[in-house]
Amino acid sequence: MKTLHVISGLHTGGAEVMLLRLLEHLQTSTHEPYVIGLTHPGHISECIAELGIPVEMLNSRRRVPDPSIVLNVARSMRRFRPDVVQTWMYHSDLIGGLAARAAGNPPVAWCLQQGDLSPHFNKRSTLLTARACALLSSRLPAAIVCCAESTRHLHVEFGYHPAKMLVIPNGFDVDRFRPDPDARLAIRRELGLPEHGRLVGMLARFHPYKDHRNFVNAAGIVRQQRDDVHFVLAGARISWDNRELVSWIDEAGIRDRIHLLGVRHDTPAVQASLDVACLSSRGEGLPLTVGEAMACGVPCAVTDVGDAALLVGDTGRVVPPCDSAALAEACLSLLSLNAEDHRRLGESARRRIAARYSLPWVARQYAELHERLANRAIPCPA
Repeated sequence: MKTLHVISGLHTGGAEVMLLRLLEHLQTSTHEPYVIGLTHPGHISECIAELGIPVEMLNSRRRVPDPSIVLNVARSMRRFRPDVVQTWMYHSDLIGGLAARAAGNPPVAWCLQQGDLSPHFNKRSTLLTARACALLSSRLPAAIVCCAESTRHLHVEFGYHPAKMLVIPNGFDVDRFRPDPDARLAIRRELGLPEHGRLVGMLARFHPYKDHRNFVNAAGIVRQQRDDVHFVLAGARISWDNRELVSWIDEAGIRDRIHLLGVRHDTPAVQASLDVACLSSRGEGLPLTVGEAMACGVPCAVTDVGDAALLVGDTGRVVPPCDSAALAEACLSLLSLNAEDHRRLGESARRRIAARYSLPWVARQYAELHERLANRAIPCPA
């Protein structure tokens, strides 16, 4: 079966990483994938190409409307002749859906990862595109995949066609993300920390709905109560060149205690090095960074957004969003556990991910959906 994946960009991000992990598991003798990126190549496009999967980058300008991109995607579809088209996120959903209509009408599955549609956290162009997708959701896609129950509810309220929606959660590779004492020591040596120093961190790109200020303020509160804790942030735009982020760090008085790592391609090692993993967001679908930390056996303190609480269950702490004091208290609670209780909680977190969100299971759900669509069968809503 020939499956064409259409995605806006292929730099490091949640949807991009999820696509890469799926391709690693779906590339078999019976599945022939092909990937179109609408913008420019990035780290993920390089990783996909290393798998031997063709990647075509169209180099369009993300913020400039360009109707010709639909025709370019349609030409690629006619050349590849896919049995199924899987699109990722709003712009690709719209462009891929329209292109499919002009290229013989192969069945299209949209994928929704967004957990927030408020004007405060989204560009006007993003909201307009999402609104256009909602209006066309009864006609363009054969199925609409949501990464979380909260994402499905959000988009039904936004106007998406409810009968076409099903939930396939993001999946986690528990072989790649696993407890790693060597990584724990290596990251501490890299940061110049003592072997038994405590480390609290978050891996997330710098974006308003990730609410890094919430994390930084919570870190400032933790710092006031414990002098053995350091903090680490990693992700796009996480650097000392980010004046806004640095101003928050200085206000919290933790410049000597926080480490800004930027984009890292050794995320399993960074996740496994943490004593507590945080999610400080104001909006999410199903956050990859939390599941990855849990798979590494790291207890998590998360804000109650999207499906984060469902993901964590009773293996961590869940607090209201935008409440730095509550987030700090959650971190302190996990840091105060004795070594045995901390280990048991981390093991419970890993078992939860392996049992409910394993990547092979998620990949099978996508494969079965694509097979139903290729056979023109109606997908069963989850």
